[in-house]
Amino acid sequence: MNTPQKRAVILVSGGLDSTTVLAMAKEQGFECYTIGFDYGQRHRSELAAAAHTSQSLGAIEHKVVKLDLRSIGGSALTDDSIDVPEQEGESVDVIPVTYVPARNTVFLSIALGWAEVLGAHDIFIGVNAVDYSGYPDCRPEYINAYETMANLATRMGVEGESLRIQTPLMSLSKAEISKEGSRLGVDYSQTVSCYQANDKGEACGLCDSCRLRRVGFQEAGLDDPTRYY
Repeated sequence: MNTPQKRAVILVSGGLDSTTVLAMAKEQGFECYTIGFDYGQRHRSELAAAAHTSQSLGAIEHKVVKLDLRSIGGSALTDDSIDVPEQEGESVDVIPVTYVPARNTVFLSIALGWAEVLGAHDIFIGVNAVDYSGYPDCRPEYINAYETMANLATRMGVEGESLRIQTPLMSLSKAEISKEGSRLGVDYSQTVSCYQANDKGEACGLCDSCRLRRVGFQEAGLDDPTRYY
C-alpha cells in the first residue's frame, strides 16, 4: 500500500532564499505547491523568475495572486517616490524603507487559505533572522505567533490537523544558504533578488539585497552567478 505524499505550500519570490527553500522542501519529500504575489513591486521580473524556478524544481502547481499594495504605499518597493537605498548604512531608520508594511502577514494568510484547500499541513517561507534587513516579520517570534494564530483560525487547526509554518533558513547565514542551494542543484543565475532589477532580471549590484547576496557567495567560496546590468 502506497503512503500518500505529504503536500506543502511554498512561498516563492524568485529570489535566492525562497528558491533554496523550495529545493529543501522537495528534498524532504513534499509535494510542492508554489505561490507568488504580484503586489505592485517595482522589481516585477522576480515574478518570471519564480515561475521559472518553480517549474524547474518540479512544483506540482504554481499560482500567482495579484494584490495592490501600491494603494497603501509606505515602502520603497511599492512607492516610486521613495528611493531604494544604494549604499550600506544609507538609511538611518532602524527598519529600512524597503520594508513592505504587513507583507508577510498578507502573504502567509493567502498561503494558509490555499493550504486548507489542498489539505496541506505545511507552509514554507524563506524568512531569515541572520542575514536580513531588519524586517519585523522575519523574526522567529513573529513566525511562532502566526503559527499559533493559524491553528486557531482554520478548520484544519480546530479539527486537530495542525498546521506548521516551516522556516528552514531562519538561523542560516547567506553563505550557508548559498552552499545548501548549490548542494541541491539550484541554478542561482535564474533567480532575482535585487530590489530594482530590470525587466530582464538583471541586478543593480548596489541595493541591500544585492550586497547581502554577493557577500554570501563570497563567504561560501562560490562564484557569483548573478546577472548584473
